[in-house]
Amino acid sequence: MADYLLCDTCVIIDYMNGHSPELNDLLNNDAILFINSIIEMELLQGARDKKELQIIKKKLHSFRLLTMQQDIFDLATQYICDYRLSHSLALPDAVIGATAIFYQMPLRTYNQKDFKFLPEIQLAEFYGME
Repeated sequence: MADYLLCDTCVIIDYMNGHSPELNDLLNNDAILFINSIIEMELLQGARDKKELQIIKKKLHSFRLLTMQQDIFDLATQYICDYRLSHSLALPDAVIGATAIFYQMPLRTYNQKDFKFLPEIQLAEFYGME
């Protein structure tokens, strides 16, 4: 049975830079890895030139893009109201966390502290991580 995971931007950056053997293993073992539009835009925004932009676009084909429903934005808005002041929740993280919760999918991230307070969030652990 395949694993389904939403991958945070930081994880994808490591993968694109060749620093994520675990993510490579998941891809080679039938895991189905997802991103959302926020993650896609964060990655594309990080391109330093047109060549790098094309490389990022090509590597993004390894991931499935989740559809962004209005319910996700409504949930993210509620999280901003509930956790922005107490936990410094950033808007992209609110949408990423809401996406994982909406789709009932574990989130693979190096920054678990940015998400662990969200109700019902499932955080996928890396070997040797938190």
